[in-house]
Parts: sequence; C-alpha cells; structure tokens
Amino acid sequence: MIHRRQFLNRLALSGAASLLGWRPEVAKAEPPPETPRLRLVHTPSVCLAPQYVAEELLRGEGFTDVQYIKLELPARISDELAAGTVDISLHFAAPLVIQLDRGDPIVLLAGVHVGCFELVATDQVHAIRDLKGRSVAVSGLGGPDHTFVASMLAHVGVDPRRDVTWVTHPATVSMKLLAEGKIDAFLGFPPIPQELRAKKVGRVVVNSATDRPWSQYFCCIATGNREFVRKHPVATKRALRAILKSADICALEPERAARSIIDNGFTPRYDYALQTMKEVPYDKWRVYDPADTLRFYALRLHEAGMVKSGPNKLIAQGTDWRFLNELKKEMKG
Repeated sequence: MIHRRQFLNRLALSGAASLLGWRPEVAKAEPPPETPRLRLVHTPSVCLAPQYVAEELLRGEGFTDVQYIKLELPARISDELAAGTVDISLHFAAPLVIQLDRGDPIVLLAGVHVGCFELVATDQVHAIRDLKGRSVAVSGLGGPDHTFVASMLAHVGVDPRRDVTWVTHPATVSMKLLAEGKIDAFLGFPPIPQELRAKKVGRVVVNSATDRPWSQYFCCIATGNREFVRKHPVATKRALRAILKSADICALEPERAARSIIDNGFTPRYDYALQTMKEVPYDKWRVYDPADTLRFYALRLHEAGMVKSGPNKLIAQGTDWRFLNELKKEMKG
C-alpha cells in the first residue's frame, strides 16, 4: 500500500519528469534491473539531495527495495562503498581520488553537481594563504572537508602537512569553537554554511559553488562499488538515471525538491534545505566533464603529497562514463 506522502511525492516527481520532457518509454524498453535492491547513503549533508529526491524515481526504475544506509560522517561513504555495503552514492571528488590511488574497488560514474562547501573563518583570515600557521577544524583526516582544504592549500603553495594545524571535531562542536574564536577556520557542507550565516558566525573565505577554480569542477560524483557495477549494469544505469533526473528537479523545482527531502525525513529544516537547492549548481551534470574534475584534484592532491598516481592512470582504472554518455543522449531535456 502506498502511503499518502509517498503518493504525493510520486505524483509531484512524475509531473516534473513530464514537464521536463523525459521519455519514460526509454526506460521501459530496457530490461529490468538485475537486482531489486539498491543501497544508498543518508548523511547529514543536504547537498546529496539528488539521491534523496530519487527515492520514488528509483522505485519507478524497478527497485522495489530502496535502502538508505545512515552515516553520521560523510567521510565514511568511502569505506562503505569500498566494502560493498553501499551500492551507489554521491561523494566528493577529492576523497574518491585518494581511494582510487590506493586501489579501492570503486568506479566513478558521473559528475552530479558543482560546489557546496564553504570555508568559514574568523575575521583574521581573509584568504586561503592566511591559514598558514593556523588551526582548521575538519570532521576527520582523509574526509571530504580535509581533502578539500588540503587541495586549496596546495593550490596556493601552502603545505597542508606542515603549515596547518588540523583538529578533528563533529560539525556542531566546530561551529561552537569557531564562534568562540578557538579555531581559525572550518569547512562546512549544507546545511552547516546556511546555519552559520543565519547565526552570523564567521566570514566566508571560499564558496566552492561560486569561487574559481573550485566552481569549475564537480563537487559530488556518483560512484558505485566496482563489483555491483560489473554484475548489475542495467541496475547501475537505471539508478544513475533516477539520480540525474533528481538533480534536474533540484535545479528547476527547488521548492519541490526541498519539500520532498523534508517529508521523507532526510533533514529537519526546510529553510536550510531550500537555500541549498537554490545555491548549489545542480544543473551542470550535462555541461562539465567529470574527467576534468579528476585531473584537477589528482594534481592538487599530488602537490599535497596525498596521492602518488597520475590523473590518466586513475581515470583509466577507476571510471566508467558509458552510462553517463548514454543518459546524456536520452535526457536532452
């Protein structure tokens, strides 16, 4: 039996698909997914909205058992994908580069959205270079926030291994420490930047959605467990189709997308969710080349001493763009 909330979400999302010109007959002509189960991730990060909004679209793609594995730390997405306890998830490009460099069994499938991180600091920090000799809070070493700040530091000639003091705290603790001036900077992902702005805490030094060069590359990339993708190519394409459709919904109908993730319990604050939908560039997946993103972050992380492999090797061994290329033709919009 379909609950009223699920029915309304399904009606809304199917209506959006119709308005945007998607062709459901293409999906119907394909064989059903090789498995009815799909396991994704649910973290506090609202920027993963396309995979949350996709829930009903995934059911329409033939997945009768859609599971969201709840993780408190986005950094754990890497481990869950590699272990095969999660089949597909969005994840930040930089830690994915580190995973590929160490040979983890993952495969990158498509860029989904550009920039969502904001580097927020005290009034004494006006540029990335000003972090030299200062303290930066992250959720964990090797996680999305740590690798992103390390990339930025390396890009401006600051050594992230020696020139910065890293402290690890949960986001709620880091926000409090920043407000008290006990740390110098903190990198947050939605809804953290929205909350800091609302509380007038700190100043934004870098917004990865608007500031170059970060805004020219994908932030989150749809990534699959390698064995899942190998065994289930039809399921992989169908899942990716639902996620990319949902990215379009986030971009074109932000109010509907925000309401969907609130109603389904993925985040509690509608105002922060709506700000995220309106601020994150969810409409670039057709435009940017995800291979360029891998090249960019591989070079930055190599400069930071965090990866050894060159970009071409990582792209050859850890990506599969065939599903994306097919879906770009099908979903011209």
